[in-house]
Amino acid sequence: GYEEASVVPAPNYHDAASFVNYPQVLGQEYHLGVANASCPGETSSSLINTSGPSNGCENNPAHSSLNYRTLFPLHVSYAGSQLAYAVSYLKTHHNVRLVSLMIGANDGFVCQETTADKCTSSAELAAVAATVTKNVKTILSAIRNAAHYNGQIVVLNYYSTDYASATVNAQSQFVNQAEDAGAKPFHVEFADAFGEFQAGALHSGGNSCTAGLLTMLSAGGCGVHPSYSGQALLGQAVAKVIKVS
Repeated sequence: GYEEASVVPAPNYHDAASFVNYPQVLGQEYHLGVANASCPGETSSSLINTSGPSNGCENNPAHSSLNYRTLFPLHVSYAGSQLAYAVSYLKTHHNVRLVSLMIGANDGFVCQETTADKCTSSAELAAVAATVTKNVKTILSAIRNAAHYNGQIVVLNYYSTDYASATVNAQSQFVNQAEDAGAKPFHVEFADAFGEFQAGALHSGGNSCTAGLLTMLSAGGCGVHPSYSGQALLGQAVAKVIKVS
């Protein structure tokens, strides 16, 4: 549910409950409690180990002390990694109906921020994909085998910010393919956020910004995070592939 600092109206980072997010949307629809452990800037590596490279959750490419978990509360409070929290939660709560995972975009952003060519070489891209695939395997293996969770898992794919741009579409699909490759062995469902946003932006020339699906910035234009409407579409993508009785 993260929103950029320049979003209008200004976000209140000290109140995590003020951020609308797709798990909240689903929880309200199905009357389920939600344990949302997400952290802005989390990469697939830092989700597993807090010392791994992050894009502003536990650490950042600029090596500054201004990291989200240091400064602001998350939706739920926990020490250690997000994965450790998830495993512990699942071990102690045997009525969990659904686990969702959407991870990988920040891996790409970190690569862009830490390489001279903005992560455009084939070797750099291949390394990002390999890392995301490996880490998603580690994450879901822990959920299935360490936490002994046998219920529904949904892997949510990423949307495109501009469907009229082949380059932007390829960037999103690149992360989606890496995410999916790591998840396939673990009996998961894949939620098609790419397709949901594409349909939602159809009458706006394929532009997710002008379609109102992305956060609106004070200087004009959009951020890269979903607006309230965008979060609703993410929830809709998940709803299409789950069974909740």
